[in-house]
Amino acid sequence: MSKHGRRYTAKFKFQMILELLKGSKTTGQIARAFGVHPITISHWKKEFMEKGPELFSQKTTIHEYERKIQELERLIGHKEVEIALLKNFLTGSSPVKRK
Repeated sequence: MSKHGRRYTAKFKFQMILELLKGSKTTGQIARAFGVHPITISHWKKEFMEKGPELFSQKTTIHEYERKIQELERLIGHKEVEIALLKNFLTGSSPVKRK
């Protein structure tokens, strides 16, 4: 096994946290049942508890993506202008005439 261990899917992690939050099994029982170290499940739970509210703030996320798209579109427009200027410079100031 590598130094960083095994990688788990987000769905798998979520299933572990759901099992834990149900309260019918301990962290140790869940860890043994699914072959995951109990500390790993504890880290996932901590991350879930810290980032959980972000899952429900979809409007903020959509707004952030829209803002990012606008910024990228602006950058693309700027690059297109730069490319056009460079093409004009290269073709207009060439000392050798093309056939």
